[in-house]
Amino acid sequence: MASGKRGLQKGLKNRARTVIVFIDSIVLNEIPPLRAAWAPIGEQAQVPIIAARDTRVLTGVLNIKSGDCVLHVSTKYRQADAQVVLRQIRAHWRGWRVVLFLDKHPAQWARATRRLARQLNIQLRWLPKACPELNVMDHLWRHVTDDVLANEPTPDLDTTAQRAVQHIRAMSPQARRRQAGILADSFWLAAALT
Repeated sequence: MASGKRGLQKGLKNRARTVIVFIDSIVLNEIPPLRAAWAPIGEQAQVPIIAARDTRVLTGVLNIKSGDCVLHVSTKYRQADAQVVLRQIRAHWRGWRVVLFLDKHPAQWARATRRLARQLNIQLRWLPKACPELNVMDHLWRHVTDDVLANEPTPDLDTTAQRAVQHIRAMSPQARRRQAGILADSFWLAAALT
């Protein structure tokens, strides 16, 4: 793992006009995460489960230096959605060199998506499989899931997605970086922040 991290870090320190961003998605569905439930003493809590299968996918891109973010909500996360997000990244950080850390999700690994990234001059750095702890967006999603999305009875997905987006946008850039684990002494990409 350490050698893999060193390879991902290579050439990032002191690069002029470079933004380092991470991307990840969270799937929102009509069965919210349950973190707490109340019931009278001696009775089992009843948690209604509905059979609907509707989803929303919230995709987030976070700049590790500034805490600036780009958010995108879609019904699925396919090649077209990944490409929309790439275009949003390029439009948001126009004129900057962009280094994007991401996993090999099929929508992101697709040949057309990788080709578009090259055309947009976005350098892709692939995170190792089964290492969500390396992706700062995973840490931020955990916070959003626990503090915003949990324990909501039968959510309306569009409202839920918008509430999550508003919560992230309302956070200060420093708070986003803290919740994502970027400010921790043990952050694996800390050398690139200087």
